[in-house]
Amino acid sequence: MRPASPRPRPFTGKHMAAVLVLFFGTIITVNFTMARYATSTFGGIVVENSYVASQKFNGWLDEAAQERELGWDAVTTWRPDGRLALALKNVPQGAVVTAIARHPLGHMADRPMRFTATPNGTYLSDGALPDGRWILRLAIEADGRQWRREERLQ
Repeated sequence: MRPASPRPRPFTGKHMAAVLVLFFGTIITVNFTMARYATSTFGGIVVENSYVASQKFNGWLDEAAQERELGWDAVTTWRPDGRLALALKNVPQGAVVTAIARHPLGHMADRPMRFTATPNGTYLSDGALPDGRWILRLAIEADGRQWRREERLQ
């Protein structure tokens, strides 16, 4: 005679509850982990108010076109002492040059910078910029006109 085969255990509500808890627990854990990584790696704001920025966007495009028509340009050089040197092209004499250096991930505070004209025609920053990656928002004003540019420094 053959031994009786064991009867399969029935799938109960407790089993279903365990499956649901494990399934959703895994999803929630992954979401919280990803959210933690996202908030710890980006500390800045792109714009304060997206709606207001969208309403001003066409005006910004018009300003950018007017700035391109000026034909001004600047070449930025990062000196070994940490200061920035600017060689300006087609910019009238007596220009006022300012900038804001921003850390791309917001880990360091923004650094306002002023530039002073040197005898050889370049402009030199008043302070040094620490090593690392920076976004430089450059502004030049001369003869009542303004020219702006944003560039990445490394």
